[in-house]
Formats: sequence, C-alpha cells, structure tokens
Amino acid sequence: MTMTDTPVPVPRLERIVSEIAQEMAEATDRGRVADYIAPLARIDPGQFALSVVLPDGTQISAGDADTRFSIQSVSKVFTLALALGKMGEQLWSRVGREPSGDPFNSIVQLEYERGLPRNPFINAGAIAVTDSILSAYAPKEALGQILQFVRFVAGDEDIAMDPTVARSELETGFRNNALANFMREFGTIEGPVEQTLGVYFHHCAISMTTEQLAKSARFLAYDGCLRPRGSRVISARMARQINTLMLTCGHYDRSGEFAFRVGLPGKSGVGGGIMAVAPGQAAIGCWSPGLNRSGNSELGSRALERLAERTGWSVFAPRWDRGADACANRAGLLFARKPDQCGRTKNKRPARCRPKSNSPADNRSFHGWKSGIWCACFKAVPWWTTFRCASCPGR
Repeated sequence: MTMTDTPVPVPRLERIVSEIAQEMAEATDRGRVADYIAPLARIDPGQFALSVVLPDGTQISAGDADTRFSIQSVSKVFTLALALGKMGEQLWSRVGREPSGDPFNSIVQLEYERGLPRNPFINAGAIAVTDSILSAYAPKEALGQILQFVRFVAGDEDIAMDPTVARSELETGFRNNALANFMREFGTIEGPVEQTLGVYFHHCAISMTTEQLAKSARFLAYDGCLRPRGSRVISARMARQINTLMLTCGHYDRSGEFAFRVGLPGKSGVGGGIMAVAPGQAAIGCWSPGLNRSGNSELGSRALERLAERTGWSVFAPRWDRGADACANRAGLLFARKPDQCGRTKNKRPARCRPKSNSPADNRSFHGWKSGIWCACFKAVPWWTTFRCASCPGR
C-alpha cells in the first residue's frame, strides 16, 4: 500500500489547517525575529501562514498566506537540486551528508574537518554548493538559473529576489565571509569568494508567499515530479536523497528535534519560513517570523507538529492506516491497552488466572510474563496483547 492510498479528505484537511491557524493566532510565545538582518528585524512577529498543496493541485491555506517573506535558507534546497543535476555524485566530494549538531553559521566544525562542510544546509555547505553552480555560469547567469528553476517548480513567474535583503546581507555577512575564505584555503571553494557570496546572498533573498513555497515543494513530495506521474523535474533517486537530508539536516542543530516531533522532511530559514513535504500526500509551506534559539520558526515548527499529528502524515506512521488512530482498533499492538496478566483489569480477573510460578525456568506452558510473574492464563500470548487464551473467560 502506498501513502496516497489513504488521503485525508479535503473538508477535514481544511478544518485542520483552519484550526491550527487559529491556535497559532492565540499563541503568546512567538519567538524573536532575526534582528541581525535589518529588513527582517522590522517584520511583525504576529504574522502566521500555513499552505498545503495536494496531489490533484488543490490548495488549502489559512492566515497571512498572501504575504511575501524572505525564504533565506530554504533556497538551499533549490540550489542543491540544481547542483546535483549538474554534478551528480561528484558534488559529495565538496560537501558532506551528515547532521552538524552545531549552529548553522558555526566555523568550529569546519576547522576541525579541514574545510569540508558537514552538509549542504548549513551556511558553509550551501556556500560550497553555490560555488559548484558558479563553475559553469557567470554570477548573473547563475542567479538567473536559480530563479528560473524556482519559478518553474512553483509554476509562478511572480517570484523574485528582494534586493534590499540581499544588500543588507552583503553588508553584514562577516561570518559567512569567514566561512567562505576558510573553505577557499582548503580548495572547497574554487572560484572568487566575492562572487560566490554575492550569488549566495541573493538566492537567500528570494521572496515568496506560503502558497508559492508549498507549490515549489511539489517535486520533492511526488518523487521528483510536479504531480504524481506528471512532469519530471529531477530523478526519483535524487528527490529521495534531498528529502533524507531535509529530514536529518534541515533544521540545523534542532533537526533531530524536528524529526522527533514532526516526522516530515523540511527546511527552515531565518526569515521564518519552513518548506515541508509529506511524501506522496502533500507539499507544505509555513511561515511565522519569530524564531527559536536555533533559528527555526517557533510557531511554524509547532504548527507542523500539529499538522502531522492530526493528518497522520509523519513518514514514521504506518502506511496501512494513515490519518487514524490505528492502534485503538487493532488488537495485539504494544501499549494499545494496559491489561494485567490475563488481559483483563485486575478488578475483574478470573479466579482461575492465578500466578503459577515466578521462575522463567519453570514456565512449562506459562509464557506470559509481567512484573516477575508467569501466568498460566496467557500461555504463548504476551501480557501486553488484547488477545486472551482459551482458558480465560470472556474470550
């Protein structure tokens, strides 16, 4: 069974998205905006938007879904796709594929590993990926290729770069300059540092709405295609590789926390945007400018956790019953219920269900183990199952 076999009904999904937007509007802890980039520091942290695009093209949005914002590091997903399409597996000689565990702009690990970035989603890795694109294009041509690709996957020519944001980053990006020059020393960066950083700052300054962001993620949600069995953008293998990196590295030093709570491949940016995909089910764009300590959207992360929980879209959810409380309807699943030794409550335990031995060595046919007691009633049935053996009344 594939993930698309049990889609969430549109009316239900509309209700879920609307409820989450309302809950986020009432939230008091909204994080702090990225004040080290002047244009972002002036954004109202009270804004929130959530958009979902389904396989048939249906769009569901709530909140400030028509408000543009700087996608920042979310753009690294698009440059990675372009670089992989150009260089293939050779790209991995210049950037790793492991979570960093450090802040997105840290230089410590880069120094320890002699100029090789841990993954393409930290700043150092994205700068190296940008430099690989520049090996085939002049800076203006490279920017044109990146912007054209984003417009193509989003199906929207109204996407542009914000020159004010790009200029501000060029004027204050001293840490990124240090990262790039350090990598240049080790040969990870091959072109002029100024040109590489210029292109990097500009593609991070792409401005989009959550609806555009969700549409731009479709090629990752549908195995490299813009819709199921539709026009192919990248290979299925490449799409799965990018999704894997988004899940393990897409939220910097909180990537594990995001995977634990949300269970979806996603990429965040300090502009407050998060692009996420539920493979085979939906492409998602979320935005709220207030950030947590790791630079991820505070409300965006919270909203996606609730969306994944209420839809069953987590990639770790069982495929046979997505979107439902499967365990409540299936006997024999661990922790579905909490019976005692005979599968009944202690107050109603049948008289014949008495402990026979407290030794595993003297079990004979008594194989139900709980709290140091082997119960004859269970025989070969574990204590945590909702099944009962033949000798148990009420079977």
